[in-house]
Amino acid sequence: MRQEGPILTLTLDHAASGNAQLPSLWLRLAEIGRDLRPDTRVVIIRANGPDFSRGIDSDWLAGRSAEPGLPELAGHTATQATAVNDEILEYQKAFAIWSRTHAVSIAAVQGEATGVGLQLALACDLRIVSTNTRMRMHQPGLGVLPVLGGTHMLVNLVGYSRALEICTTGREVGGPEATRIGLAALHVPVGELDEACRDLADAVLANSPSGIRVVSSLLRSATTASPEQQQYLERTAFVHMLEALRDAPE
Repeated sequence: MRQEGPILTLTLDHAASGNAQLPSLWLRLAEIGRDLRPDTRVVIIRANGPDFSRGIDSDWLAGRSAEPGLPELAGHTATQATAVNDEILEYQKAFAIWSRTHAVSIAAVQGEATGVGLQLALACDLRIVSTNTRMRMHQPGLGVLPVLGGTHMLVNLVGYSRALEICTTGREVGGPEATRIGLAALHVPVGELDEACRDLADAVLANSPSGIRVVSSLLRSATTASPEQQQYLERTAFVHMLEALRDAPE
């Protein structure tokens, strides 16, 4: 984790495992999101190594991890279904928080982004991918589900039919296709990924912090609000902005 003025960079740093993820990582991400400095305006989530994240740790799935794994979670559903539900909710918060903070979040995705790796990228406001990126939502093929917000985010970005095709086939979506269908803002050569993310961050920083916060909130609400509700939210936000301008010192 590195804070440089208004930019916070979070780096997945287990390249040897393909940046495989464990629940402890998700809980740490939730903690970081809750504790963002007020002056943080951009969060970049990136990864060391050739892959962004190959997904969940295979030892966790098999119950061989130091952390309680999937078999333990499944076993608890017989007597502690509510507790299991609550535990999954905490994991979901770690992903949902990146589209709810006051900062704009950017995922820098190279190589493989599979399963929860893809869901982490989808959880960000924006994605820049490399030309060698390979995105897969393969959980249904393994008999499990993308339960960390991935279904909602994927449908919002590419629509139901395309999301269904991606999930039910488990196929790879490359960097250029990701840009074309709306999964990514742009694709660049892998060696230019960090620079492209920094350029995007600088472009965000060049604009009004309050304006960015308000328009981000409006765009998020537009995915669920009716046209009438969205127009009301736009009017209300604009009036508040006018009031702020009126009360600002000259």
